Amino acid sequence: MVKIAIEGLHVSLGRKPVLHGVDAQMYGGVVIGVIGPNGAGKSTLVRAMLGLIPVTAGKVLIDGVADMPRNRMARTVAYLPQGQTLHWPLTVERLVALGRLPHLAPFSRIADADHDAIERAMVMADVAGLRDRIATELSGGERARVMLARALAVEAPALVVDEPLASLDPGHQLEVMELLKAQAARGALVIAVLHDLTMAARFCDRLILLSQGRVAAEGSPSAVLTPDRLARIYGITAWFGTGENASVIVPLHRSS
Repeated sequence: MVKIAIEGLHVSLGRKPVLHGVDAQMYGGVVIGVIGPNGAGKSTLVRAMLGLIPVTAGKVLIDGVADMPRNRMARTVAYLPQGQTLHWPLTVERLVALGRLPHLAPFSRIADADHDAIERAMVMADVAGLRDRIATELSGGERARVMLARALAVEAPALVVDEPLASLDPGHQLEVMELLKAQAARGALVIAVLHDLTMAARFCDRLILLSQGRVAAEGSPSAVLTPDRLARIYGITAWFGTGENASVIVPLHRSS
């Protein structure tokens, strides 16, 4: 199973410090939710972890390797960024097939094993029925599922998804979270940036709560998501309940 170690990570965007000494240990077989208010540094953390933006200090080790070569990184960690815009009028199947590029040698053709991976990804993301549609003509929710399918097609040991529930209706939100849970059950490390605290509490094995670029809390959902902490970090009073063996967190009003 893959292991990601983040040690003393500092990141600045321009002249603005965004992350301050973040430490985290992540292992395969679990869903880790990265949560926190807007501007807490969630997306910056995952982008720095993937080497997409430079770090000011600290390091990220993926299976013990710092500064992993880009192509190896693409095979090891599949990434679904938030709010990705589609510019090319590709069919859904061709777009999902781009997820296999890290596995292909230059000028090589897609093999049967790649076609099988593409089909599995489309079925899991519930877009197989859209395979011949032009991706730029899809609804926002359909496009979001297609981009998830492209990430799944990599079949990497780690999957990082940044706000994967955006634009999805409640039914597909549940399907996506159940899918992420299933990926972890197969041994993958799943890291999900989430805003929905109920989804985070229900489906994540561990949570990393960021506040102002620092880790405010880390651990099980029940340990991290407490009334006092939500009041202090999010500035809200929330109702906590349970239903069908699942936690429910409903924001009621801003804290005074």
